[in-house]
Amino acid sequence: MNDAPYSIKGFDHCELYVGNAKQTAYYYNTTMGFKTVAYRGLETGCRDRVSYVLNQGRIFLVVTSPLEKNTEIGDHIDRHGDGIKDVAFTVDNAEEAWSASLGRGAKSALEPTEIKDGNGEAVISSIHTFGDTIHTFIERNNYKGSFLPGYKVHQPKIDSEMLGLIHIDHIVGNQPDGEMQTICDFYEKVFGWHRFWTVDDKDITTEYSSLRSIVMANENEIVKMPINEPAEGLKKSQIQEFIDYYETAGVQHLALSTKDIIHSVEIMRNNGVEFLPTPDSYYDNLIDRVGEIDEDIEKLKKFGILVDNDENGYMLQIFTKPLQDRPTLFFEIIQRKGSNSFGKGNFKALFESIEREQEKRGNL
Repeated sequence: MNDAPYSIKGFDHCELYVGNAKQTAYYYNTTMGFKTVAYRGLETGCRDRVSYVLNQGRIFLVVTSPLEKNTEIGDHIDRHGDGIKDVAFTVDNAEEAWSASLGRGAKSALEPTEIKDGNGEAVISSIHTFGDTIHTFIERNNYKGSFLPGYKVHQPKIDSEMLGLIHIDHIVGNQPDGEMQTICDFYEKVFGWHRFWTVDDKDITTEYSSLRSIVMANENEIVKMPINEPAEGLKKSQIQEFIDYYETAGVQHLALSTKDIIHSVEIMRNNGVEFLPTPDSYYDNLIDRVGEIDEDIEKLKKFGILVDNDENGYMLQIFTKPLQDRPTLFFEIIQRKGSNSFGKGNFKALFESIEREQEKRGNL
């Protein structure tokens, strides 16, 4: 039971540290339907970094690059490549969130700080979590601006076609072998979160590799974070490949929800997003495996969309290939039709698809 003196309302945003924020923002604008809604940089008086705030539905991504050498941002990019630095939460009290977290064993990354501009004030604070990732607590009860103080409204130069992406369904953190339980214990102790779902290497295994995963959720179960670790196999798992190239634990993927996955994926593919392929044989006995579904199976086959079910309904999901040159961060597009699961029935097909890509990279 969570008896913390504050509450986490949900995911606020994810901040990515990238080599070229302008070009990264353009990629997300033109391929995934995000709109740039706010900006911080030299023109706003920020001298050391530049940030673009991207929005679609209730999803906010911040892409940030350094404007100077020998910075913490630059060091992060040098070590990890483009990747997610900050998984931020909306809270009702950022000071209480920070002090309660430290009292339960977390380490501070930013003391509670009030920031203000003409649109009001906000309070932010941060703690360290796995690897070099942090969680920032955002309290903007008294702020009416576009994002946060210090950012100015950005008028989009690109008329992005909206894909119908709604919110962040879950965010996955990869851990080195043996670290999963430690991180889950951290979330339980520091935030009072609970286990929502779990699988082990008996559930998720192929001829070559396997993983273990525990999904941690906050009290209202709006925030869900699967925590993965590799399990021993004949060859290198995709989790271990991530750790090798990211060099530490880190965020492996963001799952973004949609109400029409076929529509969203069709536009993304037409815009140049590459998805992991699914063999046609996956669809041969699909109805026998998952029961009746509303979607046209031929369309699911055309786009490579996976389907899984549980006692509450079914869900559809698909995974992009990594969105940068290192085989690290990727995205999942998910549509839930009752199911609260995480696609256990799809893991074998997904892993085999990833393994085919790993083999091309010489990393299997």
